[in-house]
Amino acid sequence: MSNIRVLVVDDSRDMREFVVQCVLEPNGFEPLEAANGAEALRKALESSVDLMLLDLEMPKMNGFEVLDGLRARRSEIPVVLMTSHGSEAIAVEVFRKGVRDYVIKPFTAEEMLAAIERALTEVRLQREKEALTTRLVQAKRQLEQRLRELDTLYHIGKLVTALMERDKLLERVVNAALYVTGAEEGAILLEDERVGELQEYVRKRRAKGKERQISRRTEDQLAADAMRKGEATMTGAMLYAPLKVGGRPVGALGVSNKVTARFFSEHDRRLLMILADYAAIGIENARLLQRVEQTKEREKEQIRGLFERYVAPSVVEKLVARPDAIALGGVRQRVTILFADIRGFSDFSARAAPEVLVDVLNRHITVAAEAILAEGGTLDKFLGDAVLAYFNAPLPQPDHALRAVRAAWRMCRAVEESHSRLPPPSRLQFGVGVSTGDVLVGNIGARELMSFTVIGDAVNMGRRLQEHARGGQILICQQVYGLVQGYVEARPVGVVEIKGHPQPEPAFEVVAVHV
Repeated sequence: MSNIRVLVVDDSRDMREFVVQCVLEPNGFEPLEAANGAEALRKALESSVDLMLLDLEMPKMNGFEVLDGLRARRSEIPVVLMTSHGSEAIAVEVFRKGVRDYVIKPFTAEEMLAAIERALTEVRLQREKEALTTRLVQAKRQLEQRLRELDTLYHIGKLVTALMERDKLLERVVNAALYVTGAEEGAILLEDERVGELQEYVRKRRAKGKERQISRRTEDQLAADAMRKGEATMTGAMLYAPLKVGGRPVGALGVSNKVTARFFSEHDRRLLMILADYAAIGIENARLLQRVEQTKEREKEQIRGLFERYVAPSVVEKLVARPDAIALGGVRQRVTILFADIRGFSDFSARAAPEVLVDVLNRHITVAAEAILAEGGTLDKFLGDAVLAYFNAPLPQPDHALRAVRAAWRMCRAVEESHSRLPPPSRLQFGVGVSTGDVLVGNIGARELMSFTVIGDAVNMGRRLQEHARGGQILICQQVYGLVQGYVEARPVGVVEIKGHPQPEPAFEVVAVHV
């Protein structure tokens, strides 16, 4: 019953003192007194009164007029009427005006206390209702705050698992720390391993106003303490949590209130620890992602180093961009084979000095390689004074047959042009054979030594066509002719015996290329 304020209204001092001393004070009520109706109405409206004990007959303003004044001002203070007139008509009238109970003078302390308790039942219920409502509102606010915190942590977790760019992630973490703790400023400090000092990486500030002067050294010391202890360090309006990667501290996440100097709570400390763990995961993910990217780059360089000596630069770039396009280990694929051999080289090698021999060989091989690479072909190998190349592998080329014929034509024309810079004995020519068919493309050999090459009947046919070609002549098989006849001029030159074929294969000589 403490803190319940009761206003006693009676023109009799003795009656007021009796009620205050014998009823209210012994039972823990807080009494107020008024000697007339006007004073009672003023105190009731100005003070926080929980119950009014009102005399009916008073000078200046009687009890009925006080009740009318309360109703006119929409006051709902419960009233117990004290009256010497206990008629039924009066009872009906006062209850109609809002009186909760009444006692007839003279009354005992027990009778008045019982009337007070009856009148205060609704007051107590209303107070309990208001207290419960307040608790519910507070619980709702706390629940909403927890939901916002969980939502923030959930989104930070998604950002971490999304492997986003480290700088952006750490900036989001600082923003989240400001949001969930209500801090004015937040920062992430990371250890610079080169100098062994903490370096500010991200700092966000959202409060405006005059800050307390806190030295950077103090902040660094708090961050270092958090890193050393492995747990959040809190000193009033500053809070730092360690960032640990693999159990090793690499930095700290901190928040501060330099304007309001508001202290952080234990709940803030736990939230900051969670966010610090997320930031550490993001740092580690970024490091692992960087390592993966570096590994990919090394693999690209390995692919480039492997193929750049054998295929055109454009093909190398495609292989680097799409290394999965190579099926290592062997795959059956349709390709066009180009076989070229320098005619008369054996006789020339018997007459020429070794230095001249190597120079002439390299000149002719270079011309052949440049022509093949210019058309996107792949150089398989050099066989003494012969060159083997193929098209449509390792990357697909829908016009592979035409590319091979153009490469052969380009090769023969380039050799003829180079003759003007060579003495007559060194003016050699290629005999070229071009065939199309299914072959096995892949790494062939032993684990210790292997080569990326082609094996199949089309290779044999290309070699046989090359063997039948004269110097400067390009022979193609019937399949190649069918694929390129709209772009080249060719004439039949008979048939060629191919080992393993029951019938000779028709051959055609390319006499002109229009594209």
